[in-house]
Amino acid sequence: MLKKVSKIFFTSLPILLMIGLIPVIKNDYFLTVLYIFIIFGSLKISKSTKKDVIILVFGFVIMIIFEYIFISTGVETFTRNSLFGIMPLWLPFLWAYGFVAIKRSVEII
Repeated sequence: MLKKVSKIFFTSLPILLMIGLIPVIKNDYFLTVLYIFIIFGSLKISKSTKKDVIILVFGFVIMIIFEYIFISTGVETFTRNSLFGIMPLWLPFLWAYGFVAIKRSVEII
């Protein structure tokens, strides 16, 4: 049980790092580049599979669509709006890796 919890924790570390960088780095473009390095680094370190990459791309695309819907209906608002003038550029990257982390966590369980 403890082994599974620690694996899930380490799977979540890149997400915690990315969230922690949001208030520190105000430039959305620089933050996005850092996210890309974090994502590819964690995929490389953890020996990602083809399914991980598919989930990453799926999460990226689907979350752009859903975030756009949420924002256009007034459910969410962002002060940082570097992507399409409505949301932060880095947000779909964070969500995309979130999808990968969820997939990996379910596999661990």
